[in-house]
Amino acid sequence: MEIIEAFIVGGVICSLGQLIMDKFKLLPIHITCLFVFLGSILEVYNIYDKLIAIGHFGAKLPISSFGHSITEGALEGIKQNGIIGLLDGAFQNVSIGISAAILFAFLAAIIFKPKG
Repeated sequence: MEIIEAFIVGGVICSLGQLIMDKFKLLPIHITCLFVFLGSILEVYNIYDKLIAIGHFGAKLPISSFGHSITEGALEGIKQNGIIGLLDGAFQNVSIGISAAILFAFLAAIIFKPKG
C-alpha cells in the first residue's frame, strides 16, 4: 500500500509542476525554484512532514523535498546554536546530496563532450 501512496503523492507533485509549466509557459528552472520555495514554506508550517507521512518516498523524492530538508536543518540549527546555527543546520541535512551532484556533474563533464 505504501508504494501506491508514494506513487500517487509523487505523481500529483510532478503533475502540478507540469501543469504550472504548461499553463504559465515557465522554464524548468522556474519550477525547480518554485518547488524548493514551496517545500520550504510547507516545512515552516509543519505541513510537509504530514505529506511525507502520507506519501512516504513519493514526497521525499521530488525537488520540493530539498527545500523541506534545508529549512528543517536550518530550524534545528537555530534551536541548538541560535542564529549562528542557521547555515550549519541548513547544509548539514543536504550536504551529501550537494556533494553527489557536484561529483556526478564533474564526472559527466569529463566523460561527455558538449555538442555546442
